Amino acid sequence: MKGKTSNSRFATRNLALVCVFAPLCTIFSFWSLFPIIGAIGTFIKVTAVIAPLIGIILGPYMGAFAVALGGAVGTSIAQTGPFGALSFIPWTATAFCSGLLYSHKWRLAAVLYSVLLLMFTFYPTVGPAWLHPYLVWFQLIGLAVLLSPLQLRAVVLSQQTNPEKLIFGVAVISFISALFGQIAGSLMFEMMYWPTLYPELDFWTSLWQTLTFVYPIERTIITVMVAFMGAPLIKALRAWGYKIGGK
Repeated sequence: MKGKTSNSRFATRNLALVCVFAPLCTIFSFWSLFPIIGAIGTFIKVTAVIAPLIGIILGPYMGAFAVALGGAVGTSIAQTGPFGALSFIPWTATAFCSGLLYSHKWRLAAVLYSVLLLMFTFYPTVGPAWLHPYLVWFQLIGLAVLLSPLQLRAVVLSQQTNPEKLIFGVAVISFISALFGQIAGSLMFEMMYWPTLYPELDFWTSLWQTLTFVYPIERTIITVMVAFMGAPLIKALRAWGYKIGGK
């Protein structure tokens, strides 16, 4: 009986947080953060900032569900994402990755990260491997951090109460997951924009060259924002008795 009560409270608490974070994703999907180079009139949304945080708080599955639910509603209404109503998918990938890392499932995250990076890099004809290999330098740094002891240390630090340690831990997890979502979005861009919209190889070469140092700046800004927004929220939720990670 006690176990059933505990499970009921767990389900109710998680459902309540999904009901909080999903509408936030919807609202933030109307707010633009950065213009997307190569897709005129489309933008990276503020949802990209809260997606890794939601994954940490709710865990990989509930977090991804909340982001997908709220993001799908927002993007279907706003229609200013690069993939129309499917623009929520990179945010969902970001939340799933951060949830995996916080839950110590880094091996699965590493496999998924590597697979997506290979698919994006070696995409037929327009992949950066064929046109501008230097594009993936920052994504490779993200993979190196994911496979390094720093990532494991960051997960431990993100479970501390010390503000500095908590901020650093959240920052590392967010850094990796933000790049994971960026790779997922870049792969979708290749699949949906070539060859129907942009068949010219010159366009893709120029795009990859331009993005080589643009997306690292974007992902770094997102990482900093998540760390300083997320640490106080995580600390507050813990004070209320919620176990971060959807546990």
